[in-house]
Amino acid sequence: MSRCIVVIPTYNECENLPLLLPQVLEQDPRIEILVVDDDSPDGTGKIADELAGEESRIHVLHREHKEGLGPAYRAGIRQALSLGADWVVQMDADFSHPPETLQTMLAEIENYDVVMGSRYLDGITVVNWPIERILLSYFGNWYVRKVTGLPITDTTGGFRCARRSILERIGLERVRANGYAFQIELNYRLIRHGARVKEIPFFFLDRTRGASKLTARIGLEALWMALWLRIADALGRV
Repeated sequence: MSRCIVVIPTYNECENLPLLLPQVLEQDPRIEILVVDDDSPDGTGKIADELAGEESRIHVLHREHKEGLGPAYRAGIRQALSLGADWVVQMDADFSHPPETLQTMLAEIENYDVVMGSRYLDGITVVNWPIERILLSYFGNWYVRKVTGLPITDTTGGFRCARRSILERIGLERVRANGYAFQIELNYRLIRHGARVKEIPFFFLDRTRGASKLTARIGLEALWMALWLRIADALGRV
């Protein structure tokens, strides 16, 4: 039976984690979870350890410092592969990525290398965002598509399932970006290396517990990453 490991980075998610993990596990018996905690001061790492002690399908990776989303995902994906994952899912800890969508992802990954959740495949399926943030995200994605040529609707989305073979092919050590820029760079490298991609729509629900980690710096890095990828690719450095 194929093993699917869902990588969930955490920083101060003590309220969400005990609620989210059981819902993720109940979606499919093949699913396991790897929590990647960046030394959360609110005790998220301790809660993850307690949950792992009660359920063998939960694993925990503790990191000493908060370095951001990109380094956490790189470490988590490497650890998931070392644990023997056939499929690796990236998923946020704040319920913005609905656990029930995992069932569709696992059905579709049988025929693709990557299955990506999209907020913009069927219009705009974002709930509880202010209009200015929706517009910023929507037109930010439009900009990234125009600059990079990515043939996907949600270039900054971080809800995806990928086969082991394609993750090994791209060389995770070469993915250098952080924040939303990490999602853009990973998407670019996956498609650049010939990944067969399937997008599926989902309803993105803004967090109701905890605080967002989005900053202006993260947004600017994402815009710069799109331009850097095109230049680096033209110079043969991707």
